[in-house]
Amino acid sequence: MTNPSYDQLPIIDLSAADRGPQARALLHAQLHSAAHDVGFFQLVGHGVTRAETDALLDAMHAFFALPAADRLALDNVNSPHFRGYTRIGDERTGGTRDWRDQLDIGAERPARAPGPGGPAYWWLQGPNQWPGAVPELRSAALAWIDRLGAVARRLLHELLTAIGAPAGFYDPVLGDRAHPHLKLVRYPGSAGDGAGQGVGAHKDYGFLTLLLQDRIGGLQVQRADGLFHDVPPLEGAFVVNLGELLEVATDGYLIATNHRVVSPPGATERFSVPFFFNPRLDARVEPLPFPYAATAPGVTDDPANPLFAEYGFNELKGKLRAHPAAAARHHAELLSPA
Repeated sequence: MTNPSYDQLPIIDLSAADRGPQARALLHAQLHSAAHDVGFFQLVGHGVTRAETDALLDAMHAFFALPAADRLALDNVNSPHFRGYTRIGDERTGGTRDWRDQLDIGAERPARAPGPGGPAYWWLQGPNQWPGAVPELRSAALAWIDRLGAVARRLLHELLTAIGAPAGFYDPVLGDRAHPHLKLVRYPGSAGDGAGQGVGAHKDYGFLTLLLQDRIGGLQVQRADGLFHDVPPLEGAFVVNLGELLEVATDGYLIATNHRVVSPPGATERFSVPFFFNPRLDARVEPLPFPYAATAPGVTDDPANPLFAEYGFNELKGKLRAHPAAAARHHAELLSPA
């Protein structure tokens, strides 16, 4: 971008894809620029209604209003699949605690333990843990996964088209065996010791993340100047970021960008709902054929975060780091020696 604005992310209107060739061509130009130059944007025109959003948010707020004992009954330490509730301070990013609590939810599928010699990432498939006192949460969360999965798939098609690639190139690794992931997150305010890490700086593993944030703010994105800039909430928009799979698939032409959340001040609560659009656990993501490949700068090299050919190993690596108590209880054999 020639003169990037750090006051707000690029704003992409997905509905322009339905308004004729000229509007769609402009959409593709804007999408190409945002994905190549920033790796983040605000998505409007996505078609998700206020009623759909309210159904999820109402159930989410009801869950976090439950007594602590009811939430802890769903402790993710009980799940070998890393599903369920994580209490404040129990998740780690970059080795440092995140001052938030959350409920991790995925596609509702039977547990699949790895067979002899099989890849350990199959532990990530399994049932969710649901609160009996908020029965509407199950239907609202699973409906949200389906709804945002459809939005993300359409957005990915438009993005690939925008850079001259086949729109459906990755459809074979998505579909009904994809591995979506939903988090319902509460930031309870500042930590008592003054630490400001709501969640530490990181990149996401998959194709795309669609984030619903409230009006409080706190999300920060690392921009071209190397600094972290606030992302002001935009009513009705999803904050979208590209995951590491698209950076790897395009040899760095599209970028996965570091981002973090600063804890809200005092006792102010912040709620957010990130949805992660991921492929099948056993997916091997092939390099994308597109006309700008010769100008790609290469993938960001991070020795502390090696990327594996099969998607599931990348997610498993992240879960083992982020949830040390659940990892130690269920998967001690997968942990590196201290």
